[in-house]
Amino acid sequence: MPDGFKSIKDVFNTDPALKNIRKVIIENDVVNDFEKIFPEFGKVAKAKSIQGSILTLRVENAAWRSELKFKEKEIIEKINSYYGQSRINQIKFSAR
Repeated sequence: MPDGFKSIKDVFNTDPALKNIRKVIIENDVVNDFEKIFPEFGKVAKAKSIQGSILTLRVENAAWRSELKFKEKEIIEKINSYYGQSRINQIKFSAR
């Protein structure tokens, strides 16, 4: 590559004007990858959205909500470990 040129990846990762786009992509990664990270939750919980570092999970019923709330710290640690960085620090549970 000629001097002075940057790859698209470098521009995307460093350009301050693209900061918000990077943030949206990082947040949506968690929502999109939730079933890969937790295949065992496939029928009882779905990742719906992220606001800041709060993940919203839609849970099948109150019993599962209680069970997952009990395991919230483990879920957060597994997500952050999967990405190798802190992306989530809290989970909000909503009923179907």
